[in-house]
Amino acid sequence: MIWLGIDTANAPLSVALVQDGRILCEQTSSFARTHSIQAMPAIEHLLKEANLRPADLEAIAVSQGPGSYTGVRIGVTLAKTLAWTLKIPLVGVSSLEVIAANAVPFEGVICPIFDARRGNVYSGLYKSKDERLHRIWVDRHGSLDEFLEDIAVIDQPVLFIGVDVDIHKTKISAALGEQAVFAPFPQQLPRASQVISLAEQRVPTVDIHQFVPNYHRVTEAETNWLNDQKQVTSND
Repeated sequence: MIWLGIDTANAPLSVALVQDGRILCEQTSSFARTHSIQAMPAIEHLLKEANLRPADLEAIAVSQGPGSYTGVRIGVTLAKTLAWTLKIPLVGVSSLEVIAANAVPFEGVICPIFDARRGNVYSGLYKSKDERLHRIWVDRHGSLDEFLEDIAVIDQPVLFIGVDVDIHKTKISAALGEQAVFAPFPQQLPRASQVISLAEQRVPTVDIHQFVPNYHRVTEAETNWLNDQKQVTSND
């Protein structure tokens, strides 16, 4: 089976083609570029390099969130459009899980981190077992301080991984000391081939139209609207 993998959930962009467990080609960049402009040309370039046509694709895997609202939305929209047009299966994978999978195998707990501004993060906890990744806490959005308090009670090393870890490294080290381990830079970037590897373990989306991003929190616009509604209700 020929898979196309897409990850645009954050600043890095990664696309890959995988056939029957073999990476045909993969492109990953950490430059903060506009995914709406760069993603499709990157896919077209990979297809050309592999001497494939869009019609040769048999399934699509996409990083479904959380992450940048714009980035997640672009990747999901692109994946849905291609899957619908080509009439092929679509599978979504947690963006945090994609990063965590880079650390398999690790003897301890794996904690992917995405910065969410204002002292908040997107994060999750995973465990490597039998060469596969297992989620032990659900992915979440919230205060880094509260998350570190929860992690502190775990009597195991915790590997922090992701391009945004450096933003919070000082606070993590102060809170956890030697319990905190930091992944080397080759493991920090998302890889679209990893998206595909995880997608192969899942059931494809049946109704592509119902496939939506997993933001894990409401947008600022939604928050403002809800606050406005509460204000109107209180005035009534």
